[in-house]
Amino acid sequence: MAVLLIWLQLGGTRIGGLIAPLTGGATGEDTAPGWGLHVLTGLLVAGAVWVNIIVLRLLPFRLQVMIVWAELLLLFVAFVNSFNRDFGIWFEQSQDGVSNIAYMITTGAVTTLYVSAISIVVACIFAMTAALARLSSFGPAYAVSTFYTSFFRGTPLLLQVYLIYLGLPQLGPQFALDAVPSGILALSLCYGAYLAEIFRAGILGVPHGQHDAAKALGLPPRLTFRKIVFPQAMHLIVPPTGNQFIAMLKDSSLVSVMGVWELTRTAQIIGRRDFRVFEMLIAAAIIYWALSICFELIQARIERHYGKGHERR
Repeated sequence: MAVLLIWLQLGGTRIGGLIAPLTGGATGEDTAPGWGLHVLTGLLVAGAVWVNIIVLRLLPFRLQVMIVWAELLLLFVAFVNSFNRDFGIWFEQSQDGVSNIAYMITTGAVTTLYVSAISIVVACIFAMTAALARLSSFGPAYAVSTFYTSFFRGTPLLLQVYLIYLGLPQLGPQFALDAVPSGILALSLCYGAYLAEIFRAGILGVPHGQHDAAKALGLPPRLTFRKIVFPQAMHLIVPPTGNQFIAMLKDSSLVSVMGVWELTRTAQIIGRRDFRVFEMLIAAAIIYWALSICFELIQARIERHYGKGHERR
C-alpha cells in the first residue's frame, strides 16, 4: 500500500500540504513537492490505514461496519468538498418558495420512482412468460422467447427507447405513445429480457426431486409449479431481481431524452437555470443513492422471508 501511495505522488495533494510543514520544506502554489514529501506522505497514509484496520479488528462486527461506513462517507464528503463548489444552491428557494432539493425530490424523484415501479412489475410479467416459454417444448414459443431475450439484451436501451417512441408512430397514429408510457414500455421490455434468464435459472435451480415428489402425490403440473417449484425458486430469483430494479432506477434517466422530468433531467434543468449544473447533478446522485439504500433494505427483508429454509446453521 505504501508503494502504491508513493507512486501516486500524494505530496502534491491536500494531504501532502498538511504533511509538508513536517519536512521543513517550502510550500505554496509555485512550489513543486519533492520525492521526500511523496514518500513521507505515502508512508504516513499507509500507516494510518493499517492502524485503523488493526483497531477495527478489536471491535464487534456491527461496530466495525458502522465505523467503516462513517469513514467512507467522510471521505466522500471530503472528495466532493475538494471541488470548491457552492452547494448552498441546493437549499435556495425559487419564486414559489420551494427549495431546489425539495423540488428535485417531489418532482424528479417521484417520477423516477413510479416509472421504475411500474416498469419492474411489467418486466416481471414479460420475464415469467419468456422464462416459461424457454422451458417449454413448444417450438414457436421457444423461438419467440429466445429472439426476445437475444434482441433486447443485445441492443442498447437508448436505441430501444427511440424505436418505441419514434418508431411505433411510423406504423400508424394508433400506435403512437406518450413519453412516459414509451419509457415504461422500453424499460419493461429491456429488463424483462434480463429477468427472463434470472427466472429461468431460478426455476431450474429447484431440485428435480421436488417435481418427482409432487408427481408421486398426484399433483397436476400447474399446481406443482405454483405451490412447490416457484416458492422455492424465489430464494434464487429475489437477489438478482432486486439488483436489476436498482439498475433500472438509474437507467430510467434515459427517458429524459423524450422530455420526461425524471430526476436527472430535473437536476439538469435547475442547474442550467442557476448556472450550477454540476452541483445539482451531485444532489441527484445523492438522491439516487438514498433511494438505492432504501430498496436494498427492502430487498434484504424479502430475501430473509424467502430464505428461511436456507439459513446457515
